[in-house]
Formats: sequence, structure tokens, C-alpha cells
Amino acid sequence: MSVAVPSPSTSTARTAAVAQPGIELRKVRKSFGETVAVDEVSLVVGRGEFLTLLGPSGCGKTTTLRMIGGFELPTSGEIAIDGETMNHRPPHRRPVNTVFQNYALFPHLTVAGNVAYGLEMAGVAKAERQRRVADALEMVRLPGVENRRPSELSGGQQQRVALARALVNRPAVLLLDEPLGALDLKLRKAMQVELKQLNRAVGATFVYVTHDQEEALAMSDRIAVMSAGRVLQLGTPEEIYESPRNRFVADFIGQTNLLPVEVVAIEGDRARVRVSGGQILTCRTTAGAPVAGPATLAVRPERLHLRSELGETGGLAWNHLEGTLAETIYLGTHTQWVVELPDGVSIVVHRQNRGPAERGESLGPGEPIAVVIDPDAATLLAE
Repeated sequence: MSVAVPSPSTSTARTAAVAQPGIELRKVRKSFGETVAVDEVSLVVGRGEFLTLLGPSGCGKTTTLRMIGGFELPTSGEIAIDGETMNHRPPHRRPVNTVFQNYALFPHLTVAGNVAYGLEMAGVAKAERQRRVADALEMVRLPGVENRRPSELSGGQQQRVALARALVNRPAVLLLDEPLGALDLKLRKAMQVELKQLNRAVGATFVYVTHDQEEALAMSDRIAVMSAGRVLQLGTPEEIYESPRNRFVADFIGQTNLLPVEVVAIEGDRARVRVSGGQILTCRTTAGAPVAGPATLAVRPERLHLRSELGETGGLAWNHLEGTLAETIYLGTHTQWVVELPDGVSIVVHRQNRGPAERGESLGPGEPIAVVIDPDAATLLAE
């Protein structure tokens, strides 16, 4: 089954679907003895939205997912799906299905038997079961494998069977707990595209758990970045990447330069800061960022330029930092320069490679160089 990826206008409309809540978490807390796994998380997931819970191991993302599915009960707070409170409703009585990393397929059943299992338990008639199993397998691009056993399938095919089994019951919500973690890199990337297309095709709300930042950026309508049981930032992939609110989010999502600075002045949504070597920069501010004193400045390597790239007058309206070239590293798709500032702090610059003629940089290690920074690309962070 081929599903078209939506246009930007369609994606915008889907993001607006948060106005129609599918899942609501209201100050949800989960403790295991003295350990607080989830700390008063409040979250609204729109109907049909693909939301990813992203964070390192132990941040509370899987526990949050399990509470939505009914496998764990919240210590306090409320969970609602389509407006109905689910706190004490068991998993089989929630409009939810879950796909786990280990697939959890029954080895003694055929593919068709695995997919039809939930329908059998619900008492669906045989003819209807067969029709819905065929539709589900077609949806995950696995027609013609109904009579095979799970052991006869590849890892990717087994994952698709697990997805078909979850989708065949037509759940309002599909929970996915790191379902691609056991797949090799190439297959994982292919399945990311297929999952995103499935989300749009079936219209169910997807809540996806992962610690893989690239996976979250590639698949999600929105991302909730979690740490120590709390949601630190919630937004679209672009918002999370381009406008991180604090040091943890900036450092966890992609590669970034984190520079220690001193706030000199705040002017509206702009700040003037002093880098530890004494050079002054202009940057964006974020909610909660310091208005004076020590702070952290974040800027992505690909948003930086070398003065030599822009010419002698290029970028003069922007900030620049003087330093010396420490290292030039060719990485295939891009080249990385490491520039050492006078105070010993290093800053990394990336430039995409477009051909052999553009790979080289005439400067050698130890030579003076200027790094140019667009003020819109540098963000003063809340700690």
C-alpha cells in the first residue's frame, strides 16, 4: 500500500489537531517506593498526532507510556483518552494497543493467527476476522505471508506483523515502545518512514518512545523531551532543534556548541553577552534565561561560518569570534573545523561538502581564523 507523505499545509493542519485532545495527562505522578519515575507530567496529545517521548534511559518515558496503556497505575493525577478517565481501567478495556521492542509474537501461531488473536478474543466472526487480517497485512506491506511462522520471517517482517496485530483492532491510540531498537540501521530508517505513513493512513494517535534523537526528529509531529521524570520541552521537531529552551535539550538533541558567557544587557528578545575571552556577541533569548551574570550560549555547528567562506566583508553585520584553527576533519557529507578561542574554549563549525573543489580549506592548524555567527542562530539558554 502506497501512502503519500502530506504536504507542509497538511502537516500544519495535523499539528492544529491538538485542539481535539486524544490523550490527556493531568499532573500524572508515578513513584516506586522512594523513587519518583514520573513527576507530575501534564500533556495533551491531539487525535491522530504522532507524539514522541524522547530522553535518556531512566527519564520516565517508558513508565509514562505504560501508564497510558494501563500496564502501570499512576500514583496520582489523571489520564484520559477521548475525554474518558482511564486511571483504573485495565489494558484490555482501553482503546489502546501496544507494540513492544521484542515484538511479543506467538511462535506457535501463523502470521494470520498472530494478527487475528485479538479479534478472536473479542468474538469477531471468522469471515470478518479474515477480511480484517488481510487488510492489516496489506497496510503493513506483508500480503501473502499469512501461513508463515514468525521464525520464518526477517526482523523487519516480524515488526510489521506486530504492527498489523496492533492495528487490526482499530485502536484510537497506538503505543510504540522503542519498536525499532532491534533492527539494523538501514531497516530502521526504512521503518521510520513507513510508521509515519501508517500514522497518516490509519488516523490513530501514535505515542512513540525512543532515546534516538534522529529517529524522533524524523518521525514526529511533536516531541516531548524528558529528563528525571519531567517534560523539559514540548514542540515540533524544528522548535526543539532550532530553539532549545535549556542546556539539557540543546545538548541532547543533535550536536551543539555550548559556550560559557556573561550577560551584559537584555534588549527585548535580544541579549548582548561577553564570551569568556572578552569578545561581545548578540544572540536570541529564551524564556527563563538569565538577565545578568553567568549563562550558556548555544549555537549549532552548521549555523556557523568561517570568515574566509564569506569574503573579507561577508558577515560583518553579524557577530564574529577570533581564534585559531585547531583541526580540519573531512567527514564525507560535511567538513568539520575545530576553532580554539583565546581562552582555550573550542567551537565546532560544519559545512556541507558539495564537491571535491570545495573540500579544502587553505588555512592550516595554528593559523588565525574568524568564526561568524548570525545572531538569530545563537540562543541564550535557561539552565
